[in-house]
Amino acid sequence: MGRERVAIWIRAADASAVDRLLDRARRRGFRRFILPPDATARPLEGETVWSDLGGTIGRGAGAPAVPVRAVDSAATLSAALAHSPPGVPLALEWGGDRVIPLENAVAARSGLSEVWVVARGPREVPAALGALEHGADLVLVHLADPGEIDALDSALEAPPPADLDWAELPLVEVAPAGMGDRVLVDTTSILRPDEGLLVGSAAAFLFLVVSEAAGSAFSRPRPFRVNAGAAHSYVLRPDGTTRYLSELLPGDPLLVAAPSRPPRSVRVGRIKIERRPMVMAVGDDGGVRRTVFLQEAESVRLGGADGPVPATALAPGHAALGVRLPAARHLGQAIDEAIEER
Repeated sequence: MGRERVAIWIRAADASAVDRLLDRARRRGFRRFILPPDATARPLEGETVWSDLGGTIGRGAGAPAVPVRAVDSAATLSAALAHSPPGVPLALEWGGDRVIPLENAVAARSGLSEVWVVARGPREVPAALGALEHGADLVLVHLADPGEIDALDSALEAPPPADLDWAELPLVEVAPAGMGDRVLVDTTSILRPDEGLLVGSAAAFLFLVVSEAAGSAFSRPRPFRVNAGAAHSYVLRPDGTTRYLSELLPGDPLLVAAPSRPPRSVRVGRIKIERRPMVMAVGDDGGVRRTVFLQEAESVRLGGADGPVPATALAPGHAALGVRLPAARHLGQAIDEAIEER
């Protein structure tokens, strides 16, 4: 769910309020705007600025204006779909239900150029972007207060990185690590057997701890789950920041990755922290020791060059998979400073 499919429809009372909202939205990474017709702001490079013409969106010379059609029943939705002119986006504003009618519009949009929907605030945007998995082509969200820009920013997930710096580290030590608090992460998504979370004791290298989608001889698959590791460990988020596993809460976004497929964002559904026997795996990163602490159990698997390996079978010589990242962090955000983590 990204900013590229959101247009901020600024509904401010005066020019100075419009400028404040526009400036804040730009600093949050938004690049599409609908402004009052008397607004003097000009688009910056890479931006799109349209005009609010009172029920119609003016897109400038050479592009037909887009009327916003009110939909409050199945009949008005059918009429809007039937009478949408070719080549002009169909912009819909709901008068009641907003999710099921959008799903119907998305399913029926064959032959339409695009389906746009009006959101009455940040709360409605995620569902509009995700209806029937694909969602509306563009969401036009009414905003009148700078605080709503922040709320919208929080409601949207940062786009996952296009690629990750994958590397293999040979394990040089695997040893029991006593009892520890391990963190079980149940997500709201179904994970593939080769997908997992990126976890480790130092942000410079995070190991791939894969999902429980494969199960074991004595446990059924739990494809939504990653038994991620010890409470102190870092875990990578979609925006490139890290969190400690012990800090995670339901609803938090996390990055799920596998070397063979693009990374994606998932949400935490539940966290379970329990005392369990732990094992420490140490990888050699050009003479620097990189560690990950895992529960010693067959269902916990570390990503490897030859496929995932159960924590109970790890041994020196295994090639562990992981991702290189900037080492220095402040509150999870990468910063430019010298640091040594052991």
